[in-house]
Amino acid sequence: MDKLIVTFAGIGLIAFIYWFFFGKKEEKILSQGAVEGDIDILVDGGYKPSVIKIKQGMETKLKIKRTDPNSCLEEIILADFKISKYLPLGKEIEINITPQKTGEFPFHCGMNMYHGKIIVD
Repeated sequence: MDKLIVTFAGIGLIAFIYWFFFGKKEEKILSQGAVEGDIDILVDGGYKPSVIKIKQGMETKLKIKRTDPNSCLEEIILADFKISKYLPLGKEIEINITPQKTGEFPFHCGMNMYHGKIIVD
């Protein structure tokens, strides 16, 4: 009986540690609705916010500023929009997009280690 309790407690602890450290955490911008106009994105240990909700057919300006010196975050790639931009440290870069279809469009760093997504309604 003691071995079963220890085994289940160990499995539960392993699951908790995996969820805490490796579980996907998303940050949303205005979860009630889509954003119009300019969106500020901070690149510091990832993308903040990592989930952006915008409207179909509306031009949106992504204003991206990298403060993290990690070389992995030097580039942002929006493959579905055919955009790849170099992000100099401490400078703001603007990317204009006008999504023509709805859906989820992922973006990532140059090494594909940091991720985010654009949700188009």
